[in-house]
Amino acid sequence: MSEFVDALVARVLLLEINLLASRERLAANTDAEALHDVRIALRKLRSLLRPFRKLIEHDPLVNAAAALGRISSPVRDSEVLLAELHRHAGMEPVIARRQRELPKQYQALLGSAEALRVQRALDLWPGFFRQSMHDAAPEHLKAYVTKQLAKESQRLSEAMADPEHDRHRLRILIKRVRYCADTYPQLVNLPSKHIKALRQAQNALGAWHDRLQWLARAEQEAELAPLVGQWQQELAQAEQRSDVALERLAATSTV
Repeated sequence: MSEFVDALVARVLLLEINLLASRERLAANTDAEALHDVRIALRKLRSLLRPFRKLIEHDPLVNAAAALGRISSPVRDSEVLLAELHRHAGMEPVIARRQRELPKQYQALLGSAEALRVQRALDLWPGFFRQSMHDAAPEHLKAYVTKQLAKESQRLSEAMADPEHDRHRLRILIKRVRYCADTYPQLVNLPSKHIKALRQAQNALGAWHDRLQWLARAEQEAELAPLVGQWQQELAQAEQRSDVALERLAATSTV
C-alpha cells in the first residue's frame, strides 16, 4: 500500500507545480489558456482523489478544489463566450468591453478566499493523506480504488439506460468516467473505442450546453440578442449530434 500512496502523493505534488505555474500565467495575463489550465489542474486533482471520498469524508483539498472550480466557472464561461463572439461580425464593441473586464475577473479569482484555501490545503495535504490512509485504508487499496472507479462507469450506464435521461447529468457522468480513465488508465483499462466515444459524447454535450448557456444569458444581456436566432438553430443541431454520440457510446459499452 505504501508504494501506491507514495505514487499518489507524487502525482499531487506534480499537479501542484502545474497549478502554480498556470496561476502565475493567469496573474500576468500572458495567454488565453491560463485559466483553462488552472481548471484542468483542479479537475485532475479531484479525479485523482475521487476514489477515496468514502474513506476520507472531508478531504480539505477535494473540498477546496471543488470550491475554486465552482467560482472559476463563470470566468471560464466569459472566456468561451468571448471566443464565440469573435466568430460574428458586428460584435466588436461588445468584444472590446468584455475583453477589458476579463483581467479584473482574473485578479478577483486569484485573490479569492477559495484560491487561498487551495494553496493551504496543498501545503497540508501530503501528511493528512498519509495519516488518513494509515487510519482508514483497506488492506488492498489498489483493488478498492479499482472498485470505486468501476462504480462511476456503472452510474453512467444506468443513467444512459433511462429513456428520460437528463443531458446535464449525463454530461457530468461522462466527464467523470473519462477523467477517471485518464487519471487511472492502469486500473480503469477501458477499450480505446469506448474512450473515443466518451470524448465525442462529451464534446457534443459540451456544444449543446454552451448554446443553452448563451441563450440564457441573452435573455438578460440585450447586446447578445442579434445572435439568438443562430444559437437556437445550433442548439437544435447540437441536440441531434449529442443523441447520435450517446447512441455510439451506448454501443461501445455493450461490446
